[in-house]
Amino acid sequence: MAQSTLEDDELFDEASDELREDVEDALEDAHDALPEADDIFEVEGDNIVGVLNSLKSELDAGEAEESLREAKKWFGVGRKADVFDEEFVDETEQDIEELEETLGSLGDAEESATELTDTVAGLKSVL
Repeated sequence: MAQSTLEDDELFDEASDELREDVEDALEDAHDALPEADDIFEVEGDNIVGVLNSLKSELDAGEAEESLREAKKWFGVGRKADVFDEEFVDETEQDIEELEETLGSLGDAEESATELTDTVAGLKSVL
């Protein structure tokens, strides 16, 4: 019976380490998928509508959102199982919050660019 418990503990520790790595990898993927600041500020187009459309494309954070979702999913599982130390929990919660704020800002900016594109395109047709 003692052997089974030792093996179970080792397997649990291994699974905990893998879960932590999954969270860390997903957060890293989310950060890597964020647009680069230079790409946002150096958009090009033939006219203002082209520039705004280019800006909207650069503000898209689809892959970052999916990676953050994966990180939150595995982080939630690990927290429920109580496999993470307090320092990891605190750092991860802060990282998740910062990524959510960044993604929210990108979403707001993309929405504004979309509205402005529609407005400018509408002005062209009425002027």
